[in-house]
Amino acid sequence: MKHTDKQGTSQLTYGRGYVYNIQYHIIWCTKYRLPVLINGLDTTCKAILQEIADDYGFTISAIEVMPEHIHLLVQCSPQFCIPSMMKIMKGNIARKLFIKHPELKNNLWGGHLWNPSYCVITVSERSTEQITEYINSQKDK
Repeated sequence: MKHTDKQGTSQLTYGRGYVYNIQYHIIWCTKYRLPVLINGLDTTCKAILQEIADDYGFTISAIEVMPEHIHLLVQCSPQFCIPSMMKIMKGNIARKLFIKHPELKNNLWGGHLWNPSYCVITVSERSTEQITEYINSQKDK
């Protein structure tokens, strides 16, 4: 259950015995930063990520898929372990993209879509709007 304070700024979520507002700006890149997320694959990635969010109960507040990397602003419960969440997202996207687009493997050495690294930045209530604006403006640059 979500709750907004009187000023409309705090998006607290209530679980069983805890209250939270945890947001992360997450970025990860394709292997060798190859620009393979093009020609509709960006839209497919967004749809897959939304399915994953719905299945696992976290909220994507902002998303942009660039040819060689992905930006997300995600809100999740404190029970989520970031490495597990990354494994779920990266693994599911890669598996589903390779099934729908087997030709994608031709552009990747060893058949790996993602660089194993990622960047996670905690987001405060004050910076949420700035991060959302930044992610949404990525395609404009």
